[in-house]
Amino acid sequence: MIRVQTETFDIGREIDALKAGNTAIGGIACFVGTVRELSGGAAVSAMTLEHYPGMTEKALEEVEQEARQRWPLEAALIIHRYGRLEPGDDIVLVITASAHRQDAFDACQFLMDWLKTKAPFWKLESSQEGESWVAARDSDDDAASRWQNEDA
Repeated sequence: MIRVQTETFDIGREIDALKAGNTAIGGIACFVGTVRELSGGAAVSAMTLEHYPGMTEKALEEVEQEARQRWPLEAALIIHRYGRLEPGDDIVLVITASAHRQDAFDACQFLMDWLKTKAPFWKLESSQEGESWVAARDSDDDAASRWQNEDA
């Protein structure tokens, strides 16, 4: 399931809804990304996330399907927020559930690595020094590259 929204989310409620009635689930992995107060040594006052409606959801649905092809998932959820967020606000929630924990862990990490490197979101950070677009990081690309040659 994919949701792109401005509203905050309740992590516990989302996990409960994901596993409701599914007793085949033996492991759930969860990642929550939040806005940091510091970026590159500068104090961040806000982060504005932009995206292209329709294109973003389609891209997220495609990567969720890829995760389902790689691992035997019972359930998966990606929630990504957009709009103006402040330090401490949650940006993204990824939950994966499987009969076995390792499949849930691997699928969750795969989805987050993809979100960090290929998801069609743009981040504008605001600080006392002004505004700047967040550039891709080599470390994120390195983390994502391991999935390109894996047959999981």
